[in-house]
Amino acid sequence: MAQVEKRGGLLRKSSASKKPLKEKVVLMYDEIFMTEDPSKCSPRFWEELFLMKVNLEYLEGKLESLDGEELMKIKDNINCLFQHCIQALGEEHPIRVVNALQTLCALIRGVHQKNKSTSGFDIINMLMGFDKAELCMKNLMESLDSLLCAEGSESLKSLCLKLLLCLVTVTDNISQNTILEYVMINSIFEAILQILSHPPSRREHGYDAVVLLALLVNYRKYESVNPYIVKLSIVDDEATLNGMGLVIAQALSEYNRQYKDKEEEHQSGFFSALTNMVGSMFIADAHEKISVQTNEAILLALYEAVHLNRNFITVLAQSHPEMGLVTTPVSPAPTTPVTPLGTTPPSSDVISSVELPLDADVQTSNLLITFLKYSSIVMQDTKDEHRLHSGKLCLIILTCIAEDQYANAFLHDDNMNFRVNLHRMPMRHRKKAADKNLPCRPLVCAVLALINLLKFLMSNETVLLAKHNIFTLALMIVNLFNMFITYGDTFLPTPSSYDELYYEIIRMHQSFDNLYSMVLRLSTNAGQWKEAASKVTHALVNIRAIINHFNPKIESYAAVNHISQLSEEQVLEVVRANYDTLTLKLQDGLDQYERYSEQHKEAAFFKELVRSISTNVRRNLAFHTLSQEVLLKEFSTIS
Repeated sequence: MAQVEKRGGLLRKSSASKKPLKEKVVLMYDEIFMTEDPSKCSPRFWEELFLMKVNLEYLEGKLESLDGEELMKIKDNINCLFQHCIQALGEEHPIRVVNALQTLCALIRGVHQKNKSTSGFDIINMLMGFDKAELCMKNLMESLDSLLCAEGSESLKSLCLKLLLCLVTVTDNISQNTILEYVMINSIFEAILQILSHPPSRREHGYDAVVLLALLVNYRKYESVNPYIVKLSIVDDEATLNGMGLVIAQALSEYNRQYKDKEEEHQSGFFSALTNMVGSMFIADAHEKISVQTNEAILLALYEAVHLNRNFITVLAQSHPEMGLVTTPVSPAPTTPVTPLGTTPPSSDVISSVELPLDADVQTSNLLITFLKYSSIVMQDTKDEHRLHSGKLCLIILTCIAEDQYANAFLHDDNMNFRVNLHRMPMRHRKKAADKNLPCRPLVCAVLALINLLKFLMSNETVLLAKHNIFTLALMIVNLFNMFITYGDTFLPTPSSYDELYYEIIRMHQSFDNLYSMVLRLSTNAGQWKEAASKVTHALVNIRAIINHFNPKIESYAAVNHISQLSEEQVLEVVRANYDTLTLKLQDGLDQYERYSEQHKEAAFFKELVRSISTNVRRNLAFHTLSQEVLLKEFSTIS
């Protein structure tokens, strides 16, 4: 008997003497693409169609192959197919539901491909017809909501979320996707929250649910009242918020783990050994960049949660075992094309591995620490445009966190100390510090690396000044020090903390001296930065007063006591003994700042970011992610 191959919807016999046979489902699709109603000759046509295994590739390809005029001729049949898909979602037999969901995915994507240059209204008309669109979408959203909230198949829930992501990302600019008006009216917000609050569902679907929510929040957010924004801003259920935080933390941890694995592989490899042997004699850049695809979709979700919901701030400090230290076998992920902005979810093994009891031998972490580690990795290489966008979003998130009163309370809490391993670009003169050698300190120590930031500004003055006004940032940094100098005795935890502030300023006096020299030089020239540099010059008056007051006294103490190098405690002794003769100027307005405003400052950035994420999510919804094989294993028989 001749062997049968399956290829592109055709059943092809090995003998070349006969024409290839088409699958029955393909023949049924061909009938839909005729102008006649397929159910006229076959009354059970639609009932039989949803028992057939969907051929996504053929159906979507057939839709894409037709021109606009040909598509309009079969509009009634497309409308009919769409409506019967929705009806099938209410069927008892799960195989019918699976096939209906996959057919809807193919229909939405296929019709979109033909309507790229036209408005969303054309897509609505082609899929449902204007007159039936409202009822169709109401029934569709109610069915999806029921499937997501039911206790049934997890695979069905997964497919529902894939369909919703397909629907949301059908246009690059989601605000131009008019179909989403019906998703706004018929909300699935509560279904998303239920997934996030229920651990088994969260492990299976948390990533897709969080990304879906982040995208829905960004639909016409500046033009109209978005109900998803309103509802997200008032969520106060602890289980839901913690669930969202866990999903985000797991995705960021997976990124950090992949980076660490690549870093260790790089350090132990032949290239690293060769570098150690021959140095830089023949190799210009001994440390090649370690690249891991960034995840802007999950960062956007974190941003929206932090920006919109004050209750979510408490989730940032929720302790859990450090995910990167919990080792579990991770199955290889399917190969996906490299896309502009990463949205690939972490494996389910990683997602489930974190929900473990706390262990005394395991380093404690939280979402903020995980996020800070992620940020430190992303910001190592901002020459890449996508990493630059990711780095900017990280800084915006930090801004929102820093403006929150509760966040500031736990950032500065002396009783909440953590070991935060911030990654730095490897250099030949700077060895990587061992994780175990890092001190446990309040989290603010990881957020504010102020003097290092000043050093960076000064060492890159020429490059940065060509593009940016670096004096605005320098003034903010200096005024933070001024805030502590002027009012620190009222809010620092102990008097010795104030002494240590002075010690650090004196110890790092060279950095402040260099900054003063730079701003003085530019403020005395008639260039474009004269006024901005002058503001920094005036702001440095108290820092310079401290340095100029204490340095001579420290040198005198060393000379009198014949000590070549003073200890920290000896310097502090000099500081405490000479406060009375120090004169400082009172500076006003140190506690005033311009609050972050997305719409006024960053609207264009977020519109472009969401467009990129939408494009990438759509690309990652490849055929293999909609495969029926796993689904059919759950439903091997029809009752």
